[in-house]
This record gives sequence, structure tokens and C-alpha cells, in this order.
Amino acid sequence: MITVRPAAESDRAFWFSLDAHLPEAMFSCKIRDGEALVAEEDGEGAAILRWNLFWDEIPFCNLLYVAPNRQRRGIGRALMQAWEDEMRARGYVRVFVSTQADEEAQHFYRKLGYRDCGGFLPEPRAPMELFFRKEWEARQRGGTE
Repeated sequence: MITVRPAAESDRAFWFSLDAHLPEAMFSCKIRDGEALVAEEDGEGAAILRWNLFWDEIPFCNLLYVAPNRQRRGIGRALMQAWEDEMRARGYVRVFVSTQADEEAQHFYRKLGYRDCGGFLPEPRAPMELFFRKEWEARQRGGTE
């Protein structure tokens, strides 16, 4: 069984077993700001997702990482769905993700309904970073948008 929950300080060791990019000092900020999720499979850590706001207004998934021994079991899909549901609940109407052009994740995001929306070369000999977006209709609030 797959469950998704907000990350907690008690996840620190598991988190950094998967995330080599987040400075350790920022982990507590992600927890405080509600910008980190953990997926568990049968009660054990299986995947992580962290995000922030692009241009201070659009949720952007900075990292989705499924432990290698847990891949291709629906965990990443469940984690993305939970994140999207949370973003909808917060009133956002679109989200962004990115991945390197040489990674398989681009196909995963497209299967989830994400559409290509650009890319750039972060370094002269680095793979292109591809950006994707997904949009949905705004919920009606009291008869107005």
C-alpha cells in the first residue's frame, strides 16, 4: 500500500539518502513551509518530492525521486497525484516540472498529462533541462473565480 504524507524532521536520514542536491540547512525550511512530501510503501520510505514557487506564483516540482528498488510500482505517480491535489486545494491552476533531456522522467511526466513548455542549457556541455506544465480549471468559489 502506498501512502503520501508531508515530510517531517524524522525523515531527515531517509531524505538525504535520496536527495543529493538540497543543502541540509534547507531541509527544515522545506518542512516548515510544507514544500516536501514523502511516499511510503507498506510503511517504509520509498520516494520524496520537494517543490517551491516559480516566479513566486507557480508551484514547481524541484525534485521527484523514487528509491531505485521501488521504481515502476506506481509510487512516483501516487506522489505526483498527491502533490497536484494539494496544489489544486491551495488554489493553483498550473504546475511546472523539469528534467534533463537525457533522463527517462520526461516520458513519465508526459504520461501524467504534462506538456512541453521549453528548455535551456544550464552549462555549455550539460544536457538540456526540459520544462513541462500541467493546467486545470480553477475551482468556483462562491460563484466567482
